[in-house]
Amino acid sequence: MFKFSRFSRFLIAVALFSVGVFAVGAYATHSWGNYHWARTANPLVLKLGDNVSSSWDAYLAAASSDWNASSVLSTTVVPGRANPKNCRATSGRVEVCNSKYGNNGWLGIASIWATGDHITKGTVKLNDTYFNTAKYNTPAWRQFVACQEVGHTFGLDHQDEVFTNTNLGTCMDYTNDPAGTLYGQLNNVHPNAHDYEELGIIYAHLDTFTSAFNKTASAQARDVDESNPSEWGKVVRKSHDGRASLYERNLGNGNKLFTFVIWAD
Repeated sequence: MFKFSRFSRFLIAVALFSVGVFAVGAYATHSWGNYHWARTANPLVLKLGDNVSSSWDAYLAAASSDWNASSVLSTTVVPGRANPKNCRATSGRVEVCNSKYGNNGWLGIASIWATGDHITKGTVKLNDTYFNTAKYNTPAWRQFVACQEVGHTFGLDHQDEVFTNTNLGTCMDYTNDPAGTLYGQLNNVHPNAHDYEELGIIYAHLDTFTSAFNKTASAQARDVDESNPSEWGKVVRKSHDGRASLYERNLGNGNKLFTFVIWAD
């Protein structure tokens, strides 16, 4: 029988503990930083402003319902306050818009303003220039992009950013087959259990104030033209195909704008 010194046993214990910590961390790692909406109790009550046309209403409603399966979220679709063409953000809520934003390469973007670690407002834009084409004008593509971009506004990141990987069964996974029918795999049109677990981690602690419904939140964070990539700031991450997936712009006074992008082929 092998005999280990006290120091050797200590090193083994540390190694095993480290492996355990790494395993947990590797499984729940698709938040982006510590960004979250401030609130004094769970669930987070958040309004999703409906600035979308009838062709998108059902997909926005489904995204809201899907995310509400989380024990820490309570979203409500309410009348929008934005012109869909520019989709100007409203403090304390998320505005969701669709329009023909042009052949600029992106299917959808989520823009999130934050002061410190706290999200103060957000927008989602769905680009009908592409969604009116035969390739993208399908229920699966519409639901996949709507679900993912809304998910970003809660503080969630992607689970995987390789379009050709096997579907993980979540809208937070990049895919070129959201319906799962091309390759006989899971669909990527709804959140999965890992998304709900991650939301539970993000919103496990409470704050001393709330940034949702706060009309004065981030008053000094100026608006920008989120449709224009030159306004997005610096690239902070690229996906496996080499295209930028996350931008960050410093707005001064502790305010930042983050832009998540999903590109068309």
